[in-house]
Amino acid sequence: MTEKEMRGFEDLDCYKLALQVFREAYRVVDLLPPEEKYNLADQLRRAATSVLLNIAEGYGRYHYLDCLRFYYIARGSIMEILSAFIACNRRGYTNGILEQQRKLCHSALRSLNGYIRYVRGQQQGIHEYGERALKEDAPQYKINDLDPDEPIS
Repeated sequence: MTEKEMRGFEDLDCYKLALQVFREAYRVVDLLPPEEKYNLADQLRRAATSVLLNIAEGYGRYHYLDCLRFYYIARGSIMEILSAFIACNRRGYTNGILEQQRKLCHSALRSLNGYIRYVRGQQQGIHEYGERALKEDAPQYKINDLDPDEPIS
C-alpha cells in the first residue's frame, strides 16, 4: 500500500482548509503582544488545534452519528477562531487582513458542512447499530458487604 492510499483524513478538502486556518491562527499568535500570551494566544492555538484533531477523530469513528459529533465540534472551533480574528482586529493587533481571514474561515466552514452532508447521507453503521450514536453502558456498582451505618476507614 502506498503512502497516498494510506492517508485518509489528510485527503479531505475540509482538513486541508483546516490546516490553512491552523497556519493563519499560529501566524496571528506570533503577532500578539506578550500580555496576550496566556489569554487570546492560548485560546486561538487551542481552537485551531481542535479543528484538526476533531476532524481526524471523527474520521476515525465508525457510526456516522459518532463521526458527526466530532465534526460539529470542529465547526464550532472554526467559528471560535473567526471570533478571535475579529477580536485581534478590534484590538489593533492585526490590520487589513480580517476579510482574508473571514474568507478562509468561511471556506473551511463550507467545506466541512459539505463533508457533514456527505457523511449524513452515507449513514455508515446504521444497519449494524441503528439510528442512535454508539454509547457505552454506565458501569453498575453493587456493594453488598458494607453496613450502611458503619463508618468507612
